[in-house]
Amino acid sequence: MFKKGLRLSWRRMGAIPLPPDRTIEEHVAEQAAFKAAKLGPVLAQAQTGQRDVWFVDAAHFVRGCYLCCVWSLVRMMIRGASGRQRYNVLGAWNAVTRQLIRVTNATRVSSDTMIELLVTIAAAKTRATTPVLDNARYQRCAKFEAEAQRLGIELLFLTSYSPNLNLIERLWKFTNRKVLRGQTYPDFAAFQAAIDDGLDETATKYQEEIKTLMTLRLQTFDKASFRAA
Repeated sequence: MFKKGLRLSWRRMGAIPLPPDRTIEEHVAEQAAFKAAKLGPVLAQAQTGQRDVWFVDAAHFVRGCYLCCVWSLVRMMIRGASGRQRYNVLGAWNAVTRQLIRVTNATRVSSDTMIELLVTIAAAKTRATTPVLDNARYQRCAKFEAEAQRLGIELLFLTSYSPNLNLIERLWKFTNRKVLRGQTYPDFAAFQAAIDDGLDETATKYQEEIKTLMTLRLQTFDKASFRAA
């Protein structure tokens, strides 16, 4: 009787996890179908110059300490930040030209920030344009979708849990490795400047690395094996 009452109490508190909406196999199938039917065709048009495809996502760079390996004969004390200062970069990466458009702030990313980015994309629009989005709440709102319709921009939303199909995710990981790993900055202004410089240098200093990293060979999981932890 006690166990039954305890179980009911835990269920009310949400402590017993609910089963997932879909299995891993169903996610894999859905992602593969999306890539074949929607993402693949627009990328093919982009490669033949009929369309511009922009992969869109926001990165939230936090000023703090990042782990790395440092060999020293004596103990080193490195001054670190509190981790409360965050630099938001909302970016759009052109799948073919490797051009980066970005909007930055130190507050938050919202539907207004998304619209600002969309207007910037539209200003350079000369043909059909498709931003690939990841279903963030500030993207899935009537205000943003109405502005896209007004600008004549076709939105393409990825299936859920598909960061592997969003090319710009690679850029954020690259930036973390080049700019933040093993680095410390004296203040937030220097931190912001380092990130901005790193992103600017994707077209100059890091051009060859970016060329091999930001390819359209998107990873899929149809042939991967999954094992429970």
